[in-house]
Amino acid sequence: MANTPKSIIFAGTPEFAVPTLKSLINDNAFDVKLVISQPDKPVGRKQEIHPTPVKQAALEAGISILQPQDINKEYPNIDHDFLVVVAYGQILKEHILSAPTIAPVNLHASLLPRWRGASPMQSAIIHGDTETGITIQRMVKELDAGPILAQQSMPLQENETIETLHDTLAAMGAALLTSTLKKPLSETPQVASEVRTCHKLSKELGTIDPSTMKAVDLDRHVRALVPWPGVRVSINGEDVKLIKVSLTETKNSVPLRCCDTDIFLVTVQPAGKKPMPANDWKHGRQ
Repeated sequence: MANTPKSIIFAGTPEFAVPTLKSLINDNAFDVKLVISQPDKPVGRKQEIHPTPVKQAALEAGISILQPQDINKEYPNIDHDFLVVVAYGQILKEHILSAPTIAPVNLHASLLPRWRGASPMQSAIIHGDTETGITIQRMVKELDAGPILAQQSMPLQENETIETLHDTLAAMGAALLTSTLKKPLSETPQVASEVRTCHKLSKELGTIDPSTMKAVDLDRHVRALVPWPGVRVSINGEDVKLIKVSLTETKNSVPLRCCDTDIFLVTVQPAGKKPMPANDWKHGRQ
């Protein structure tokens, strides 16, 4: 007789969580009973209301969806073995964490205890980490402080961007989580002395003065923060978004002085205009 599928309530919101949700839906070892996502919000210049990526995936799979303003006041009374949380976006209280019969588990995009918090992938790039990875943890009341159930690491390439890292870790996390939940859970406490924390991204983080920053650090900020929240600099009084830069001179690149050496602008976006080659922007200004 086949084993009964493990029942799951899934909580997630952005595109990063979609591969894990789809992996659970498509695996006969699991039964996703309900998907919880953040309320739909207006998107873009026209402020049109769009479903969250996780909601869209659940709709396509025909799974029931809940979008509470406050999950702690509206958590469903449904029997479930696992609560799986991937970038959901709300802090869960104790009565939710104790609801699943086996465990509440979270997929986190870093090698915990390094980079607890809201921006682990960007922080790994900004700080020049040589490796990062995925952690599956049992959730506890303190943010990202639960015991580790599984980890998988990967090297960070020198030219890694948040977009390439996002997609790699999303796929890696989906595979690691489904394989972890099929086995008896084994817990390893986090080492408190190795904790590093990171915070929610803001536009202020992307406002940069090149004259106070080394070229290598500006390069890391661009690779970590583009497209959101973006990197903005003032060049001779003109506000410019940096879309792509290089530590070495390339064809048609434009040098920009940092505190130690030049960095080379490859693609920029002047205020009110579309992204363009840096050399075109330079000639247009002249």
